[in-house]
Amino acid sequence: MKANYSRLTIFLVVIFFFISCTVKKKPTPITYEKPVEYEKPAVSPKPQSRYYYFTEAQLYQKINDLDKALEYLKKAIESDPESLYLLKELATLYLRMNNAEASLHAVERILEKNENDIGALIIYGRIKHRLKEMDDAKSAYEKVIVNDPTQEDIYLFLGSLYLDEKNLDDALRIYRQLVQNFPGSYVGHFYLGEVYLQQGRVNEAEDQFKKTLELEPDLEEPRFELIKLYETQGKNKKVVQIYEDILEKNPDNIRATLALGYLFHQNGRIAAAEKIFRDLGKRSTSESEVFKNIVKLYLEKKDFDKAIIILQGMLSGAPDSSDLHYLIGLSFDGANEKDKAIERLKKVKGDSRFYENAVIHISFLYQEQEKTQEAIRFLENVVKHTSDNPAFLLQLGSFYEEAKEFEKAEKILKRGLEIDSNDTRLYFRLGVVYDKWGRKEDSIKSMQNVVRLDPKNANALNYLGYTYADLGQNLDEAEQLIKTALKYKPDDGYITDSLGWVYFKKGLFKKALAILQKAVNLVPDDPVILEHLGDTYLKISNKEKALEFYKRSLFHKKEDKSVLEKKIQELTEDGG
Repeated sequence: MKANYSRLTIFLVVIFFFISCTVKKKPTPITYEKPVEYEKPAVSPKPQSRYYYFTEAQLYQKINDLDKALEYLKKAIESDPESLYLLKELATLYLRMNNAEASLHAVERILEKNENDIGALIIYGRIKHRLKEMDDAKSAYEKVIVNDPTQEDIYLFLGSLYLDEKNLDDALRIYRQLVQNFPGSYVGHFYLGEVYLQQGRVNEAEDQFKKTLELEPDLEEPRFELIKLYETQGKNKKVVQIYEDILEKNPDNIRATLALGYLFHQNGRIAAAEKIFRDLGKRSTSESEVFKNIVKLYLEKKDFDKAIIILQGMLSGAPDSSDLHYLIGLSFDGANEKDKAIERLKKVKGDSRFYENAVIHISFLYQEQEKTQEAIRFLENVVKHTSDNPAFLLQLGSFYEEAKEFEKAEKILKRGLEIDSNDTRLYFRLGVVYDKWGRKEDSIKSMQNVVRLDPKNANALNYLGYTYADLGQNLDEAEQLIKTALKYKPDDGYITDSLGWVYFKKGLFKKALAILQKAVNLVPDDPVILEHLGDTYLKISNKEKALEFYKRSLFHKKEDKSVLEKKIQELTEDGG
């Protein structure tokens, strides 16, 4: 079946045009320093023993020639196969080479000889962690700290595993052991506070975050955790005080500035909030971090109401900022205020990096509101002033197609192809237009162009194959085209339906039945797929089932119901 690929969802993902940013919350993972690069000696000593081979392996690792290092390390092991130390070196080297399987094999050889070897257990845990075999990783790390309680980093690895899977009891046990053995571990106290907070034990959580700050007074993250804690308790004065403490130490902290401005706004301190937002607006014109924080803290979390208040406040500091208008438009859209979203997105200027996204987004918003003619008028005006953008021409062509103005759609899409003759999106859309227009041969040629330019384009492969099937021609080629499409989209119900329809057209009704039943399971409410299954049941003389699926199809069908209604009537009159 030809799926409707013109319907696109709202794309908040567009915002990740900004460089991705993350607020660091967890301690920095343990890393291993890159070896200092040394020049390899021009002349090496003659090989005499494992020490020579081992030294050569180390030298090659230092110049990052890992294949050579592996070669010499293997020779060292051949000369001393019982050396657990050399096997550990081999396992570590394989890890550097991203060969987890070989590393695991080397570690298992060590553990066969000494099941409590700390170094081997740590490497084993790391490998299992990397392979997402978490039970094995946890078991190895547990064994490490039982046999050697001084392994501070392992407590952190193990605690994070338990915390990630919401196993708060075991996470609590591990972090308690950590701070008992390492009272000065500020990271341990921080995560102990996190566990207590998730358990609802706010007093213990508060104590641990404060302890973290005693050990590391300059840390910001424990302060943000205390803010969350105090917010749940309604202690606004303490919240404001902590934000002000953060900003006193670091006036450039955007996260705290944004939150404090919003807090002032909510508490009625409008003048103070306006000043903060105005300053942020000015900063946003030269500091991309401002936008990154807004995206991360508000848009990504779908906290659109807060985003609107903050962003509109920032406009006083940068009233002509296209970036601000774009983000406000997205926020209004997220808040389901479509007209306001359109109004803001229209303020994005033509020289903005977000102009194309804004134009396309506006057209989708009109489409959602079923305002096809308004979308067409808007895009026609855009194209008049920006006639060399294939994306705009594609979108306008799609709306002409929706309005069944096929001649205009053809003209505008061909204009796009004059600009970029390799644009598969334009060829695909043109093929759809020709199909709806009844120009099947032109549709086939257009889809063939898509496949020529992009042989892995599952949508075009399916469309072309289904068209052949519907016409009852080139059925073997249609079958191959659709099977190829299924390689790239194996669980696509529409493509599965197309394959079933090919078998139907070939007269292989039992084979068609099995495939079409699968298609219905994948897409249970599509009227075309349901009708195809009804047709197939009718061919194998199961009129009762045919009638059932015809009725289900009619229930979901929105237009062109006459053929289906006739099928139902004939079966009903026939006593089906």
